[in-house]
Amino acid sequence: MARIKPQALLLQSKKKKGPSGVSAPTIIVYILIVAVMVFSLFFTYRYWSRRSIVQTQDGISTSKAIERKKSDIPNYALISTSKGLITVELYKDGSSDIVDDFIDFSQKGHFKGMQFTRVIKNFVIHGSKVERPEATEDWTSRGKLDTSLKHEAFMLGTSKVKHEGGGFDLFITTAPIPDLNNKINVFGRVIKGEDVVQGIEKVDTDDHYRPKTHVQINEVTLKHKS
Repeated sequence: MARIKPQALLLQSKKKKGPSGVSAPTIIVYILIVAVMVFSLFFTYRYWSRRSIVQTQDGISTSKAIERKKSDIPNYALISTSKGLITVELYKDGSSDIVDDFIDFSQKGHFKGMQFTRVIKNFVIHGSKVERPEATEDWTSRGKLDTSLKHEAFMLGTSKVKHEGGGFDLFITTAPIPDLNNKINVFGRVIKGEDVVQGIEKVDTDDHYRPKTHVQINEVTLKHKS
């Protein structure tokens, strides 16, 4: 057998070995992968940036809408009664939910024809579409009224206890009364027509504070200006 020279073995070994560097197709694949990752990151960033801007704009728009809605709420209610006109300033900032309910009931004509069912001199007049004497009688059941806590007269409010089927009732105080916040939700005050309130207060009543002559609310008109 013929011996292969060392130089020939070396040449054969070099022929069997592949190229030591990275091939061109591999480099192209790597470049494409990197490009896809860069584009993906770019478009993701762009999407969330735009979404953030839109959310900020939506937040500003919502805030402006709320401000506009708040400015659209009437400031005053004109309560026309069989004794005359009572103008009330509404506390739309301090009692916004109750004012919203009052406005809703007013627009639906709920107060039209409502009778003043209870009149307690030097205390309150109460308008309601439901016969519920306990709404006022439980205030006076202890005998002499406790006047240690003073509250303003001519405040407009509604019962904290909701009446089944009775909707929204009205109280107007005719004197400073005790524990006002424990009994009614105040949402306004009389600014004109105090004499009308006092005229209603003077009507004759029976032993249950029910007026002997009908006194009613004819209509409630909402205004932005008094």
